[in-house]
Amino acid sequence: MSAVQENYLWLIPLLPLAGFLINGTLGRKLPRVVVSTVALLFTAAPAAIVAWLWVTMCSAGAPDAIEVVSRPWIAITGLTVNFAFNVDHLTLIMLAVVTGVGFLIHIYSVGYMAHEEGYWRFFAYLNLFMFFMSVLVLAANFLLLFVGWEGVGLSSYLLIGFYFKRKSAANAGKKAFVVNRIGDLGFLLAMFLLIVHFGSLDFSQIFDSITQHPEWQAQGAHFLPAICLLLVLGAAGKSAQIPLYIWLPDAMEGPTPVSALIHAATMVTAGVYMVARCHVLFNSSPLALTVVAIIGAVTAIFAASIGMVQHDIKRVLAYSTISQLGYMFLACGVGAYAAGIFHLLTHAFFKALLFLAAGSVIHALSGEQDLRKMGGLRTKTPITFWTMSAGVFAIAGIPPFAGFFSKDEILYRTFTSPNPLHITLWIVGLLTAGMTSFYMFRLWFKTFFGEQRAEQQEGSVHESSWIMLLPLVVLAFLSVVGGWIGVPSVLFGSNHIEHFLDPVFANPGAAEVVASTSGHGLELALAVISVLTALAGFYIAYLFYYQKPGTAAALAERNRPAYALVSNKYWVDELYNVALVTPLLMFTRGILELVVDRGIVDGSGAAAGATIRGLAWLERKQISGNIRSYAGWLAIGAAVVMAVMIFGRLHWGTL
Repeated sequence: MSAVQENYLWLIPLLPLAGFLINGTLGRKLPRVVVSTVALLFTAAPAAIVAWLWVTMCSAGAPDAIEVVSRPWIAITGLTVNFAFNVDHLTLIMLAVVTGVGFLIHIYSVGYMAHEEGYWRFFAYLNLFMFFMSVLVLAANFLLLFVGWEGVGLSSYLLIGFYFKRKSAANAGKKAFVVNRIGDLGFLLAMFLLIVHFGSLDFSQIFDSITQHPEWQAQGAHFLPAICLLLVLGAAGKSAQIPLYIWLPDAMEGPTPVSALIHAATMVTAGVYMVARCHVLFNSSPLALTVVAIIGAVTAIFAASIGMVQHDIKRVLAYSTISQLGYMFLACGVGAYAAGIFHLLTHAFFKALLFLAAGSVIHALSGEQDLRKMGGLRTKTPITFWTMSAGVFAIAGIPPFAGFFSKDEILYRTFTSPNPLHITLWIVGLLTAGMTSFYMFRLWFKTFFGEQRAEQQEGSVHESSWIMLLPLVVLAFLSVVGGWIGVPSVLFGSNHIEHFLDPVFANPGAAEVVASTSGHGLELALAVISVLTALAGFYIAYLFYYQKPGTAAALAERNRPAYALVSNKYWVDELYNVALVTPLLMFTRGILELVVDRGIVDGSGAAAGATIRGLAWLERKQISGNIRSYAGWLAIGAAVVMAVMIFGRLHWGTL
């Protein structure tokens, strides 16, 4: 790679950083048009560079991977970490999502945030996020990846709490920050173990040690599962999986473009990316893979059940995000890493579309987010309706929309996996698909059909401006055709994305090997079952919320305990508060604050002050200027000296 090309690669993260510095320092004094121009320019340029990288690396004779090393970053005895970027086909897909979808969301934000205070601050934070996310996916070693990992956590905190004057938003930002620190502790411990056992944090060195030296697997049988499980803890925090998913629904307190960028398309997929990037490690630990698959399946169906009864349009999409991330974990857990990344790509298209379309609906209704107060928007916001419809059909898994191909691939790979739990995992995945279809069409019917229930004046409901609608149109197009790059051979396709990722996943998981030997009849049958399940979800939603609108409410009334359990999100937040938060606060306030802080720290300071004051009092008494006082002190001193001499002599004599 030439020096010029290397410089272009470094520009991918540096340009958004420059946008952050300009808007962050000067934005308060700049006109809004200048702020938005800077933000858009410094995200459009990296997207163009990524497009150029695609053309370069997909041309004939191009290398499968490119690594650019700046210089040694840390060089100590036994450990050297370079400041290095690596670009392979997996990196290209992630960069396309980050820069492409990110740029579209920046365009949308210009219209959505037009009348908000802190306009310059919002775009500065968005650019900062783009910088850290680019570093995360470009990193050639665990330490640099961790820098980006922590950076997107910081950016997420700033963006979730953007409306910091609103207590709920400030609390949501703090909750996201704290919960992610739990996962980050697992990531840190995993890095320490990698240093101890491999003497490196470089991806290529660690993975080569496992693949080229089979003895590592025998020697590492006791520590490789530990490393993988700690990495899973980190991934669960960032990608909102059980038990660390609780921060994501509250993160909807941030502006809608934040939900689309960070909590649908990019940041929350970092955990999935990390597991896929470390596939060599995970393939060496069947236990860790099984844990990943179980976490993914349980999270998928758990979050889907909650999403079925939520009334806030953004919270429905938030639980949908958690559920779809569970699908990606499920794919990685059965060794179908390419299928997981495929769903990550299509999910970025249709989930970003759904959040932005929800923002358009909220904008049209002057801030209303309650589905029970919507309805009849099909004719009043036609472009939002048609574009959001593409996203709904895509996530529901209706062919030929994008979500069908990626979701069907995950279910097929799960069914044909050698994992002992493969049938159970497939059933859970299938049920989740039906539930997803139900709650998404529930949202669709309640928002766009029936009579208008919003308390809006006649004529006040209006379509969004074109600067907000243009990204919706582009994402709707991608939600329709984006899955065609993964059409399987049974449907007369070539599954191009799987072949594109072959150089990365050179040692495919067992599920992929088994799947390749399975007959097309099984694959087609499973696809038909998947489609029928999605159509069943659509039909139930049609009955409950269009044909017989009161059916769902009557059913909920007849099953009040079960409905209360699900609508209250299984009281997980309350359980965490009782079992963890309250005892921790009691410990910090009762022990750390009262005993340690006030008792020991403040008390030692007070004791030191009292001691000094006492000594000063004695000193003042000694230097009083009173001759009789001096004579008294002299007599006392002489008596002390005589006592020491006498008793000391007696003591020495006995010795």
